[in-house]
Amino acid sequence: MAASVREKQAAALKRMLNFNTSPLKNTAAEPVWKVLIYDRFGQDIISPLLAVKELRDMGITLHLLLHSDRDPIPDVPAIYFVMPTEENIDRICQDLRNQLYESYYLNFISAISRSKLEDIASAALSANAVTQVTKVFDQYLNFITLEDDMFILCNQNKELISYHGAVPIIRCPRGNAAEMVAVKLDKKLRENLRDARNSLFTGDNMGAGQFSFQRPLFVLADRNLDLATPLHHTWTYQALIHDVLDFHLNRVSMDESVGSEASPSGARPKKKNKKSYDLTAADKFWQKHKGSPFPEVAESVQEELDTYRAQEDEVKRLKSIMGLEGEDEGPISSISMSDNTAKLTSAVSSLPELLEKKRLIDLHTNVATAVLDHIKSRKLDVYFEYEEKLMSKSTLEKSLLDIISDPDAGTPEDKMRLFLIFYITALQPPSETDLDQYKKALLETGCDLSSLNYIKQWKAFTKIAATPSNYGNSGVKPMGLFSRVMNSGSQFVMEGVKHLVLKQHNLPVTRILDNLMEMKSNPETDDYRYFDPKMLRGSESSTPRNKNPFQEAIVFVVGGGNYIEYQNLVDYTKAKPGKRVLYGCSELFNAGQFIKQLSSLGQK
Repeated sequence: MAASVREKQAAALKRMLNFNTSPLKNTAAEPVWKVLIYDRFGQDIISPLLAVKELRDMGITLHLLLHSDRDPIPDVPAIYFVMPTEENIDRICQDLRNQLYESYYLNFISAISRSKLEDIASAALSANAVTQVTKVFDQYLNFITLEDDMFILCNQNKELISYHGAVPIIRCPRGNAAEMVAVKLDKKLRENLRDARNSLFTGDNMGAGQFSFQRPLFVLADRNLDLATPLHHTWTYQALIHDVLDFHLNRVSMDESVGSEASPSGARPKKKNKKSYDLTAADKFWQKHKGSPFPEVAESVQEELDTYRAQEDEVKRLKSIMGLEGEDEGPISSISMSDNTAKLTSAVSSLPELLEKKRLIDLHTNVATAVLDHIKSRKLDVYFEYEEKLMSKSTLEKSLLDIISDPDAGTPEDKMRLFLIFYITALQPPSETDLDQYKKALLETGCDLSSLNYIKQWKAFTKIAATPSNYGNSGVKPMGLFSRVMNSGSQFVMEGVKHLVLKQHNLPVTRILDNLMEMKSNPETDDYRYFDPKMLRGSESSTPRNKNPFQEAIVFVVGGGNYIEYQNLVDYTKAKPGKRVLYGCSELFNAGQFIKQLSSLGQK
């Protein structure tokens, strides 16, 4: 299987940390000790990919921010990983003048300009440190990889991403931001292909991990083609965590109460600790269940917990053998030496695995419990089911006004999200009389209507709004209520929560990808522009020259993406053996962040 984008980026970082040479495998040699200096961009790129232990194993004794106060360490080499900004270049020049390190390996996240390179050269000359600047590299790593098949651009930087590998065929809709990006990207790739000095599409990068004789498809989509999905209440584990908890760069942060006893009258309430958990590729439970419906996740956590509890006596016995618990170890002394040695060997090999399993169970128990609290207190199952019916034009059993007016159903933001989805997906907007009634109910529950102002403008002036996106058949099948606790002693009291089972259906971005990847003729995509950077001159054509279905595709959403869209693409790819799809977006936001963006646009 070809390497994923996460594996490729991690490999590029490890190579960089080894002074831009391939790390030797299975070597017992001591690593060269060095210092890693990064800016905020570099920190965000490295954080989801390499743990502190991995950095230490590669010889990184210190990792420091470029603009922090740093003491000189004159006998240690320093590896820099920063954006080539004016401010960063000035600080690097200052480091050279102050002779902070023994040698300098400068790695720029995106390409550095000639003028800025000359500034560094001048500073090195004046500081008599030319020989100490050992290497200068453009790394072309200005993106953040969150999954094997998902990346986002560095949030602080709007420059185009640089792709390593085969030159893609680019497709995009006309008349929006995606088209402007496609034109610029096509021009950039052409310039790189014509520049003999550029190695972006030569050498090791060519063909690595690509399908034989196949170039990838690059679909540039615009957020305007689907404004409902980013607002949608969701039902899968990863998307729910991103929606209701603080989840950033694969780390979820939660408040954890200190002490359960009530505070005395007049006393300050107990402080809450902030607890963080990393949800990584090494976590098998996370890898298996991040795209699963939440009830399945709760049941699976409970099953893991029950299995572990059955092994707890074994864990205690192993701890006792290892002398980790102060229990009476009299019986052990009577065991034969060989038997005792075997048990000690078994303890040493089994205990770490069991303890790690317990750590992950505790992690997911805490995270899933926090998610369940939100589902129950805000009736998120009701919102999810209702929105699915709105988006698929199914029969509604309850009026929208009833849910908006229900004081026990959700926050003002939940109600606003539901109403915006109704407004966006409606074939005909509601009459002014009905709209006034909805607005009155929304205002009474404390909603900010600024986002509705923007959606009304968008619906009126955007061509795409004339034909609302098709969201396919209803993707949810109600299976009744969880009328009881899943089993006696369960951590998850699911009583009253709807047991909703998802059915596979393609969201607009997935449907567009399917049309273009399989070369299907469809009015939705027939007019998409076609760019081939390998052609000598640009083309205004919408007609693809390649008639064969694509095996590999990159979908990039200009204007921001979300985990609901990503998971829908993952599910689509699972049903297409041999196909690979990579999802990227300019930024990753949850519904709360997206509605704030819409509100700010509606206030202008």
